[in-house]
Amino acid sequence: MYPPLNVLKPIAHNVWIVDGPAIEFSVGIFKMPFPTRMTLVRLAGDRLFVHSPTSLTPELSASVRSMGVPQWIVAPNRLHYWWIPQWRESFPEANIYLAPHVQQQAGRHIDFASLPLDRDVGYEWDPELATLPVRGSYMTEVVFFHYASRTLILTDLIENFEAEKVSSAMMRWLIRLGGVRHPDGQMPRDMRLTFRRNRSQLKAAIQKMITWDPKRVILAHGRWYDGDGARELRRAFRWLI
Repeated sequence: MYPPLNVLKPIAHNVWIVDGPAIEFSVGIFKMPFPTRMTLVRLAGDRLFVHSPTSLTPELSASVRSMGVPQWIVAPNRLHYWWIPQWRESFPEANIYLAPHVQQQAGRHIDFASLPLDRDVGYEWDPELATLPVRGSYMTEVVFFHYASRTLILTDLIENFEAEKVSSAMMRWLIRLGGVRHPDGQMPRDMRLTFRRNRSQLKAAIQKMITWDPKRVILAHGRWYDGDGARELRRAFRWLI
């Protein structure tokens, strides 16, 4: 975990992260706690872009309102949607965007209107945020790049767990086996298998991210990268490029 939890942490001009509570994720027969992280970007007109929302406490809600008006609430892949109903209840005027397969995964947990997040252009945020769907056979993850701050926002394409922060011996073994242990966090090995048929498209997507020359790279799980973002991408995807 990365305390303090459920508070806005500024990382660049108009960009914040929130480290949220752990959420259980099934790994085979095991249920493992995964830390969560949200990214908040303030765009023109004090409109807020909410990426992979974490648990919304009253204090966090008040802090968010002081920064602007949530305009877009985004589930960037099929595994990152759990707290969207909380945010919709608090911010009913916001538009909900769901990556491919989120609705099928969520079922009745998301029983309200939403918009598709399945293309790279055609969004209100286009002038300030680039959008890049990265398609695999199991999951499409939608990546974002904030031009002004050179911040690349990933979710699960890279995971980077610090072993000293993991109390479970089983979890420490799994993160090593999965190739997601800091300081060499990468795409989990099981996820790589789901991109076998889309390897060329994945490679093109990573090369595009490198071309953006990000300064920082935000991840949903584990330690994120506060500098040399393009170098970290080359390192994490050296098995591919």
